[in-house]
Amino acid sequence: MACVMDGNGRWAAQRSLPRTSGHRAAETTVIDVIEAARAAGVEWLSLYAFSTENWSRPGAEVDYLMRLVRAVVRKHAPLLHARGIRCRFLGVSDPRIPGALARDFADLMTLTGDNRGMTLTVAFDHGGRGDIVAAARSLIRAGVAAEAVDERSFAAHLPFPDTPDVDLVIRTSGEQRISNFMLWQVAYAEWVFPTVLWPDFRAPHFLECLHIYRQRDRRFGGALPERNGDSRS
Repeated sequence: MACVMDGNGRWAAQRSLPRTSGHRAAETTVIDVIEAARAAGVEWLSLYAFSTENWSRPGAEVDYLMRLVRAVVRKHAPLLHARGIRCRFLGVSDPRIPGALARDFADLMTLTGDNRGMTLTVAFDHGGRGDIVAAARSLIRAGVAAEAVDERSFAAHLPFPDTPDVDLVIRTSGEQRISNFMLWQVAYAEWVFPTVLWPDFRAPHFLECLHIYRQRDRRFGGALPERNGDSRS
């Protein structure tokens, strides 16, 4: 599963608050969703926290986000470890990321590296196109012949190649865009677009999205068998 955490700015605007207030309010949702996913038996959860495109936001907002994320990581590291959650960070390559934050990311990955209760991947400074380009460069550097490249070998050169394809993506706030998120892994994902803004999203919303997903027929480009003499495509 994966979540595109959208709507922090609109949540703040609706309350005549600065955008930073929306980001701060999102912390509660993040922990609630992690706990709900773990309780529901989700083994892999990815959260889209900061995209490569988000660097274009006002500098003051970006600086605030960096400080906030560091505070959240340091605050909740013991809880995540106690829950048996393995934490990973997808991206984190831009030199503008503060060194202290990058070290906190690395420390959390080391702390939780042997956990197997659930894998939590936080996409931070992430772009799906960039990951695909990086994989292509890796294949070239490895001297892999063009004829030898297939989907399996290509995926092996993506960051965290053990990450399975995403089954369900939840994007809050009603917006319906991929936004350059894990483009390879979401190729056949189901999407749910709840209208609730991310800071108001809670475990019951999450479970409702799971319910919607479970009602769907996943075809992967194929056709379902006939039912009562009617063909379905």
